[in-house]
Amino acid sequence: MNTGRSTTVSRFIAAPRQRIYRAFLDADAVATWLPPGSMKGIVHAFEGREGGAFSMSLVYPDGETSQPGKSSDKTDRFEGRFAKLVPDERIVWATAFDSEDEGFSGEMTVTTILSPADGGTDVTTVCDNIPSGIRLEDNEEGCRLTLDNLAAFVGGQ
Repeated sequence: MNTGRSTTVSRFIAAPRQRIYRAFLDADAVATWLPPGSMKGIVHAFEGREGGAFSMSLVYPDGETSQPGKSSDKTDRFEGRFAKLVPDERIVWATAFDSEDEGFSGEMTVTTILSPADGGTDVTTVCDNIPSGIRLEDNEEGCRLTLDNLAAFVGGQ
């Protein structure tokens, strides 16, 4: 079911596109930079290639009660695949949350575009078909925090 709900978030990162692209294809790297805010990432499966599958959990810290998890009280578990990879230019993930709540079901597409910029890379993340249970402003904030983490990870603050 296509919800038609989407968000777009962009950030300049003072690092080359090649370094940023590689950070998407390594399980340990993704576990480090993908979790927004104070969440922790746990990779369950990861095939960093076009068509490759992945499974991951984002775990909320103890004591945080502002956001309930989609899969359990403290966890957002999701799985997906690398739907499209264009080296150093574009990463497309097709993802689905592990949730019994219909508001979090369906496949969401996350497209990351790496554009050359003076002194680094403009990184744009577009989330399409966002499940109705996710507030768009929460999705945008999570994407901003994730891009900040990505910048720190690749040394491009």
